[in-house]
Amino acid sequence: MSDAEKRLRGRPRDSDIDRRVLEVARDLLAAEGFAATTIQAIARGAAVRSSAIYRRWPSRIELIEEAIFPGLDDVAVEPTGDLRRDLERFVAAYRSVVGTPAGLAALPALLSTYHSGADRREPAARAWRSARPQFRAILEAAPAADLDPKLDADDLFDLLVGAVLFRVFIGSQGLRAGAPDRTVDLVLRAARPA
Repeated sequence: MSDAEKRLRGRPRDSDIDRRVLEVARDLLAAEGFAATTIQAIARGAAVRSSAIYRRWPSRIELIEEAIFPGLDDVAVEPTGDLRRDLERFVAAYRSVVGTPAGLAALPALLSTYHSGADRREPAARAWRSARPQFRAILEAAPAADLDPKLDADDLFDLLVGAVLFRVFIGSQGLRAGAPDRTVDLVLRAARPA
C-alpha cells in the first residue's frame, strides 16, 4: 500500500474510545441526569476530545440513544412455541433494558425531544434498535390456535411495550404498589382468538 493510500485511509478507529464514551454517558445519565449529560461532560469523563465524540456520533441525542438502547439487541428470546413462557421472558428482558438507571434518566427526555421536533431525523433514521423482530418471531412460533388470525403483530407489540413502559415509569412511583404484574395475561387475552 502506498503512503498516499495509507493517508487516505486514516488511522484505525479506537474502539476503546467508543466503549469509554458510552460507559461515561450511561454513568452520567444515572448519576446526574439527562441535562448534565453533555458532550463536554462525557468528553471530560472519558478523557477524550469532543471532536473524537463528534466524529463518531453527530449529536448528543444519537450518542445517548446508543448508550441506552444497545441492550435492545439483547432482547433475544429464542421462541419455544410456549407463548406464555416466551412472552414472560420477553417482557422481563425488555423491562431490564429500559429499566436501567441510564434508561430511566434518558428515555423521558428523549421522548420529549422527539415529540418537540427538536430531533429532526425521520423516526426510521433514528439510532434505535428494535425488539419488534424478536416479538414477531415469538408470535410466529406460537401454536396457531393460541392467536387470533386477524391479529396485527405490530399493534400487539405496541400494546405490550406501552404496558412495560407504564409499569417501569409510572408503576415504580407507588401507584398500585405491590399489585401483581398482569401484562402477559392481558397480552395473551388480546391475542386469543375470538
